[in-house]
Amino acid sequence: MIQLIKRTKLLLPVLGAAILALAMSASVAQGQATPKTGYTQFKGCPSLTENEKSVVCVRNIITGGHFQMGSKDVPIEKNITLVGGVDEALQNFVYNSAGGLSPTPQKVPGGVVGLTGLDFLLDLFSVTALNLYATTELAGTPDVNIFEEPIELPIKAHLTNPLGLLGKNCYVGTNSKPISLNLITTTTEPPPPNEPISGKGGVFKFDEETLISYFEDGTFVDNSFAAPGATGCVLDLGLFPVNIDGLVNTVSGLPSPAGTNEAVQDFDAEIVDSETAYAP
Repeated sequence: MIQLIKRTKLLLPVLGAAILALAMSASVAQGQATPKTGYTQFKGCPSLTENEKSVVCVRNIITGGHFQMGSKDVPIEKNITLVGGVDEALQNFVYNSAGGLSPTPQKVPGGVVGLTGLDFLLDLFSVTALNLYATTELAGTPDVNIFEEPIELPIKAHLTNPLGLLGKNCYVGTNSKPISLNLITTTTEPPPPNEPISGKGGVFKFDEETLISYFEDGTFVDNSFAAPGATGCVLDLGLFPVNIDGLVNTVSGLPSPAGTNEAVQDFDAEIVDSETAYAP
């Protein structure tokens, strides 16, 4: 158990990013085991029977923060949960069918009208029907070294509307041109006009009864990244979809250069040995 506590301290740099878990290139283990009572929150972590390299189970919850690109600032209002397992080196994230990163849409202030500037849509649809959501997705293979920061994370933001007014493939960032985050818990050194901001490491706690290690109230930050323009956005009113990438980019201030964007992610995390979670 002492070794696990030491390992969890080394793991701290990778546990906060929400979008971090997305990014750890992992193969999905086939099948799904069920952890014993008291450990069911780790059900997305493969047991050793499912994957012999999954020796430590990790549950990470993004509890707050925000993601700002260009003129759009999206608060993280709904928890994003990551569950999976890592090997003895605390690398090579894997998960079963119940694990991975939860697809959690976050509401974008201003909705579709705020994104496009098309005020006439308010005459056609209710404000609720014009809601806009952003879901973070992996856009490539991250460069993750748990022994040092930053965590290099390529992502893309999927923009969706309940009525499908923007089509199905409206994204900021793509696999070929991702949003490249470099997440740290210390202090950033961004290009101007942004000024330095600071994250913080989580407070470590250990439950001797359950053998679960906790990191609470940690924060990852990055305000040095650039944001590409939107692609695949169409105005679809049920007739002939019209590409509005240029309109979205103009209204939203995209693409936006390094030093004009910001990511802040608050997190809690739980860690336990797989043998403990799945023992009879």
